[in-house]
Amino acid sequence: MAVLAVQAIRRMRGGAQSQLMLGADGKLWVVKFQNNPQHLRVLANELIATRLAQATGLTVPSSDVVEVSEWLISNSAGMHLELPHGKRERYRSGLQFGSQFVGGLMPGQVVDYLPEQQLDEVRNLREFAGILALDKWAGNCNGRQAVFDRKPRERKYRATFIDQGFCFNAGEWTFPDTPLRGVYARNRVYAGVTGWDSFEPWLSRMETMQADQLWAIAESVPPEWYGGDMAVIERLTEQMLARRGRLRELIASFRDSNREPFPMWEKKLSVPVAAQFGEHGVGKFVM
Repeated sequence: MAVLAVQAIRRMRGGAQSQLMLGADGKLWVVKFQNNPQHLRVLANELIATRLAQATGLTVPSSDVVEVSEWLISNSAGMHLELPHGKRERYRSGLQFGSQFVGGLMPGQVVDYLPEQQLDEVRNLREFAGILALDKWAGNCNGRQAVFDRKPRERKYRATFIDQGFCFNAGEWTFPDTPLRGVYARNRVYAGVTGWDSFEPWLSRMETMQADQLWAIAESVPPEWYGGDMAVIERLTEQMLARRGRLRELIASFRDSNREPFPMWEKKLSVPVAAQFGEHGVGKFVM
């Protein structure tokens, strides 16, 4: 059952022109609308990739389907998209994607940038290796985005990985893999990577994720977010299942790139390959 939006608060930064909204559950949600300027499918991308990350133990915001009524859009200021040439378009009512606002109703301090030296003090810095594996699996064609928050009287920040909309090559739902896609802008977050053990436990959880779990995540996506064509999302899910066996190859391609992101990892000519996966099959897609 979707969370009902009850109040529009303000527009957020970013190309999707999301809105910060209060839900009937009392929580703040960053809401991406179906008619956002990026693509309809970015809503599906957000839900699938965020829940995959959550299933592997990575720090991402809670996500859900948020229902925004026509009445709320009509009776709230600023509920429109800014389009080229000075044009505007009202947000479309219905089921939208929502991620909980990092920091909640009483935030301590939330920033989207930290100086280089402060990155070393991030509580969960190791997770940048884990989210790299997720981004390679999901074919994120954008740079990795993160925000950093800390509670009042805390000294250290925690990274939360946001904005999964450009996974699966945004609206294309293809996987044009290149070494520098889906990576964080600064190498400092990867400085502690010394080998494959640095990607654990997240990498193994992705490689061994059960087909039923991935199908269940795909089935939770509202059909209107991908045009109602179940064959399309079935094909995406099958590709994701097949890609589990390529994760180490994709990470090694980044490792061996001229960016040299892992200075503590001695390069080797061979790439360890995960054990042969069980037969995942196609299965029946049930909505």
